[in-house]
Amino acid sequence: MLRLQLGGGALPVRRVLAIGCHADDIEIGCGATLLSLVRSTPGLEVSWVVLSAAGEREQEARAGAAAFGGEAVELVLQTFRDGFLPYVGDAVKDAFEDLKRLPDPDLVLTHARDDLHQDHRLVNDLTWNTFRNHLILEYEIPKYDGDLGRRNVYVPVSEEVAREKVELVANSFPSQAAKDWFDEGVFLGLMRLRGMEARSPSGYAEAFTCRKLVLGAVEP
Repeated sequence: MLRLQLGGGALPVRRVLAIGCHADDIEIGCGATLLSLVRSTPGLEVSWVVLSAAGEREQEARAGAAAFGGEAVELVLQTFRDGFLPYVGDAVKDAFEDLKRLPDPDLVLTHARDDLHQDHRLVNDLTWNTFRNHLILEYEIPKYDGDLGRRNVYVPVSEEVAREKVELVANSFPSQAAKDWFDEGVFLGLMRLRGMEARSPSGYAEAFTCRKLVLGAVEP
């Protein structure tokens, strides 16, 4: 299995753009990866974008970004209606155009193209429209639809970070606690499954899809 060091000399990451439709998407999809990156990369800059964050969900979005990104985060919040992003696509497209004003990212984290939630699919399309010359990793969100598929990029994380992610998600998003999918076993179990697939030393990992990756030629 080919291994590259994310954030190291082989694949340096100094600026990250994380995009989520809803408060909690980024944290569930790639929270452990972000915790690990923030703590291992001094001076890391993180632009944190949530497109549907109104009312109580705005406060939760702020809490999640602070818990996972700390002082490194530049937070961008929009108030699009949950579940209706494709029906106001022109306005969402304008919001993505505005993201070009943020620091140019080395890594973009966004929703998966094969996600069955309509908001998530639109955000994936617009991410690729907007950031054509960037490394994009698509994260996964467990849900009723049963759309978890095969991934081709894995980020091993320590068991401590995996469990911390689950605890921070629970603490940051109390409005979701009554939902039967919002469960420690679901979040930890998915990381354990991906950790098994990646043969992670800790047993835990987060998984992503990478659709295009350019590797530099080896100099003679």
